[in-house]
Amino acid sequence: MNHHSEIASSTIQDEVLTGLSGAQKSLPSKYFYDERGSQLFEQITRLEEYYPTRTEIKIMRANMPDIISTIGSNVALVELGSGSSYKTRLLLDHLPSIAAYVPIEISQKFLADVVKQLNLEYPDLTVNPVCTDYTRPFELPEINTPFSRTVMFYPGSTIGNFCPDRARRFLGILSKTLNPGGGMLIGVDLKKEIDVLEAAYNDEKGVTAAFNKNILRHINRELDANFDLENYRHKAFYNEQKGRIEMHLVAEKEHEVSVAGETFILDEGESIHTENSYKYTLKEFRELVQPWFSVEQVWTDPNNYFSVQYLVQH
Repeated sequence: MNHHSEIASSTIQDEVLTGLSGAQKSLPSKYFYDERGSQLFEQITRLEEYYPTRTEIKIMRANMPDIISTIGSNVALVELGSGSSYKTRLLLDHLPSIAAYVPIEISQKFLADVVKQLNLEYPDLTVNPVCTDYTRPFELPEINTPFSRTVMFYPGSTIGNFCPDRARRFLGILSKTLNPGGGMLIGVDLKKEIDVLEAAYNDEKGVTAAFNKNILRHINRELDANFDLENYRHKAFYNEQKGRIEMHLVAEKEHEVSVAGETFILDEGESIHTENSYKYTLKEFRELVQPWFSVEQVWTDPNNYFSVQYLVQH
């Protein structure tokens, strides 16, 4: 699950209509993240069943000296996605010297808030924000102080939201932005018992269900659509063959819905696929990144639920 969007309405219209026209209806998961979606996701990260956030933070805290010496000093730290999180602050507080911090974020407003807050908390830190969709090719800003290398920070297992082909394409884009010797500190969720995986996306309080349905509310507002949230139930399950959690919204009865002037009919039991979250073994992830990066270090928790990995570009 990843971050905030303020997207041109023509893009959202094209993407949503294309997704709803497929044999398996789908919606792009980035549209979870309007303001309410971002708040609901913050709640998800604190749920008892949702192990990834808490486990990643524990791994980072337990291994901080080792992580710091692996990253090295005087780096340009580039964060893909929100820079407002606790994990970022762990790095900013512990790295001995940072030449510059470059938060990359799609939402202009969110990015402005992050920068303002960081300038207050870290007055000596050079912050060079970039407002862009980091899944497409992008340029890093000019950094005026000399630095040893560029290190990307990509926590939260957001890489899992890409299907493997798209993940490969994305890694190719990142490797063009980094230079050989550049690094990436990345959070990767690991394969484990199915009941642990499924519980993380089917919490008892129903926060994930509300988060899933919020995508319809967001689309209603953006595209003058008339999804009735009561017509859908949240469904999340582990697809073992594909190695991923799938989130769907299942129609409780046959109905039609109008989106940007087009009409779609949903049968009872038909689903709209809203998100994938791929899980990897350490070997599978090493093979995924191999064309561009070598895995230099892996830190995990005692249960091997989650990993933080340091990759170095060939």
